[in-house]
Amino acid sequence: MAEELSYVIVTPYSIRKSRTGGILARLISRTGLDIVAARMFAPSAELVEKYAASIVTDPEPRHRATQELIRKYVLQNFTPGKGGSRPRVLLLVFKGEDAALKLRSTVGHIVNERTSGETIRDTYGDYMADANGEVTYFEPGVLAPPDAVSARADLLLWASYSDADGGLLDEAVSFPTGTKVEKTLVLIKPDNFRFPNARPGGVIDLFSRTGLYIIACKVHRMSVAQAEEFYGPVLDVLMDKLRGRSGETAKALLEKEFNITLSSEVQTKLGDLLGPINGRENWEQIVKFMAGLKPSDCPADKRHEPGSEKCIALCYQGVDAVRKIREVLGPTDPSKAPPGTIRREFGSTIMVNAAHASDSPENAQREMGIVNIKENNLKPLIESWFGK
Repeated sequence: MAEELSYVIVTPYSIRKSRTGGILARLISRTGLDIVAARMFAPSAELVEKYAASIVTDPEPRHRATQELIRKYVLQNFTPGKGGSRPRVLLLVFKGEDAALKLRSTVGHIVNERTSGETIRDTYGDYMADANGEVTYFEPGVLAPPDAVSARADLLLWASYSDADGGLLDEAVSFPTGTKVEKTLVLIKPDNFRFPNARPGGVIDLFSRTGLYIIACKVHRMSVAQAEEFYGPVLDVLMDKLRGRSGETAKALLEKEFNITLSSEVQTKLGDLLGPINGRENWEQIVKFMAGLKPSDCPADKRHEPGSEKCIALCYQGVDAVRKIREVLGPTDPSKAPPGTIRREFGSTIMVNAAHASDSPENAQREMGIVNIKENNLKPLIESWFGK
C-alpha cells in the first residue's frame, strides 16, 4: 500500500486547554505514523471560509449533518474576532500507509461516542443535545479529513496560506500593557523519535503546566552546521571541564600499565593535553546525536543539508517563560533531576535527556535563529508530495 500524507488540526479550544501534548501522544503512538511537519496558524477569514466550504462532502444524511456541524464550528471558532484577534490552531502532518484512515480512526466520531476514552474525541471532544435533539454544545477537539482525497485538497489549501497565516505568532496572544513577556525555545530531542511512541506528546504535556503559550511549532532536522553553531558555546566548556578528569584517568592508567608513580605536575600536563581532545570528542557526539553525523565525518558539501535525526522545535511565550520552562525541564543530568521534571521522567543520560530549553531570553533569540523557527518547511513538503 502506498504512503499517504494526511493531517490533524488541533482546535483553538484544545490549545487553550493545554491538550496539545495528550493529543499528539495518541496520534503518534496509536497510528504508528511519522510526523513530518507541524505549523501554527492564526487563520485569516479568507482561509477559514475556504476551509469551511470544503468540509461538507458526505451524501449520507447522518454523516452530512455532522459535517455541517463541524463547518459551523470552524466558522465560529477559527474566524478572527472583531478586534482583529486570531485564534491559534496547530496543523500536524503525518506520513505513512493508509494515513488518512488511521488518523480518522484514532480521532474518532463526535456523535454518540462511547465515554471510554478510546478515541481522541472520546476524551477531548464534547457533543451535547437537548431532549429535542438540538445541539447545545459542540467541541470536536481536533479536525481530520475523512479520506485521502479530502486530505490532499485541504493540505494544499492550508499550504497556500502557510506564509501569510502561519509561523511565529508573535501577536496572537494579548497581554496586559506593561507585562514583561519572554519567548523561549524548546527542542524535543531525537531520542523521543526512535520509534512511534507517546513520548513527544508527553514532554509537551508536562511543559503545559507552565501556563505558557505555544506560538510556533516546527518539525526540524538539524544540519551538522546548525548543530555546530547551536552547541558552539558548549565546546570550550567541555574542553576545560574534562582537563581534570582526563589527567586523573590518564595518570591512573599509566601508573597501572607501567608500574610507575607520576607526579601531580605530570597529571596536570596530561590533563592539558587530553582534556581538549576528550572535550571535542564529547562535543562531536552531541552534534551527531542531534544531526546524525559527527562534524569530523561530515563532507563539506553536506554540512548544511538537513540531518537524519528529527526533533520538534517549539516557541513558548509568556511571563518569565525561560525560568518556568527550565524548572519543568530539570537539570541536564536526569539522575539529579527532581521527580516530576521532564528529564527525570524521560531522560536517560546527560546527552540523551529528552529536551533542550534556552537558558536566557538572549540565547532563545540566538537559538531560534539557528533552527530558523519561522521557516515554512510545510509548504514545500506538501507541494512536492502532491506534485504541484
